[in-house]
Amino acid sequence: MNTLPEELIRSLRNIESFNEETFKAVHESGGQITSIRLNPQKIGNRQSAIGNEQLERVPWNEYGYYLNERPSFTLDPLFHAGAYYVQEASSMFLEEALKQTVDLAKPLKVLDLCAAPGGKSTLIQSIISAASLLVSNEVIKTRVHILAENITKWGAANVIVTNNDPSDFQRLPGYFDVIVVDAPCSGSGLFRKDPAAIEEWSENNVLHCAQRQQRILEHVMPALKDGGILIYSTCSYSKEEDEAIADWMVEQSAVGSLQLAVHDDWGIVETVSEKEKAYSYRFYPDKVKGEGFFIAAFKKATPGNNINNEFTPPTTVQKSKKKTAVFTPKEIEILKSYLIDGDDYFFIKQNEEVIAMPLHLEKELPVIQSALYIKKAGVKLGTLIRNELIPDHELAVSNIINDSIPRLDIEKETALQYLRREEIKTTSGEKGWILLTHMQLPIGWIKAITNRINNYYPASWRILNK
Repeated sequence: MNTLPEELIRSLRNIESFNEETFKAVHESGGQITSIRLNPQKIGNRQSAIGNEQLERVPWNEYGYYLNERPSFTLDPLFHAGAYYVQEASSMFLEEALKQTVDLAKPLKVLDLCAAPGGKSTLIQSIISAASLLVSNEVIKTRVHILAENITKWGAANVIVTNNDPSDFQRLPGYFDVIVVDAPCSGSGLFRKDPAAIEEWSENNVLHCAQRQQRILEHVMPALKDGGILIYSTCSYSKEEDEAIADWMVEQSAVGSLQLAVHDDWGIVETVSEKEKAYSYRFYPDKVKGEGFFIAAFKKATPGNNINNEFTPPTTVQKSKKKTAVFTPKEIEILKSYLIDGDDYFFIKQNEEVIAMPLHLEKELPVIQSALYIKKAGVKLGTLIRNELIPDHELAVSNIINDSIPRLDIEKETALQYLRREEIKTTSGEKGWILLTHMQLPIGWIKAITNRINNYYPASWRILNK
């Protein structure tokens, strides 16, 4: 049995509603909670898509559900189709925080600063309007690929994935309406889920994390427009990373604390910081069905009256307004035929690959390109060769693919064969490119030719489990 650090327990004794006995007991129990969040753009709230039993809902998230047991997600084709995201229940409260502080019906520019592996980004994308832009950033280069993969599976076209340091966002002053900072932390909130983290915890590391959190917030704050909303969260219990950061934010960053409404039966604990009386919300695993989590919301001050707070693009972008026609009318026609509402997208060519993005982001893409390193933008459609599109996997699992594309629905075992990149057989008489589906959800492309069927599932994504 792993023993919780006494230094941590001692630091929590004076915090609102902390119960040492039950807190220790729930960590000693060894209990594990598994929760998922459904993709509303793919399956809505169709629980039947993920099992026949009636599942318990996560109370603060419209599409969040607890599972009765943890299955092998790797062996579920719906997981690879982006039908749901496996996410810790407490962190799903981000949806409630955004709904209470932001008008989500409006077109918004949202930054998820520390986004990998993609749980909060996929949640944000699900609740913002189609006319909005989400910039999903990951600082650590080795983690960007999993973020891009999960964004791809989610299927949205209004997301740009970037790989930048927080300081880089100062190149976009006042650009974002909302910034979400799920900051790197000491990780004590995940002790039950990851007991090995107990051995890595120390008071020195807590202080080191707090300093890094301040630095991150200081660097990114200029990118938030006046009157914009910042959501700060950690998976730490330590006041130095939580309430103390809330105090520091109010003192240093010209922000006001926002109080959120929480239901009594949710078990979420509202705390008020010592110095600035800033509101924040703690999730204890002995009080909620979830892991340890902390979240606070702030609004950036609007100085003076009648301030012009419109973002001005960098000079390099303003000068670069010349457009180069790279597609023939025939090619445009072909590309649009693969999409729902093809007229609502513009197309760009990167090397030989074609990318589709919503028209309303045509002015935003150059702005982001001028300031940030882009890993992924929109939906990659494929490669045009002699007036034929060689379709990409991104198009297959996107939410923008035309329903008229030839499809073939397959059973689970055949789907798993496909996901392992094994040879598969079908009874379909179709020739050419065919979109494979499982339970009507696309999982990827095959190409049927005279003597065989070619499997085009991405080699780097293939599953190895048998």
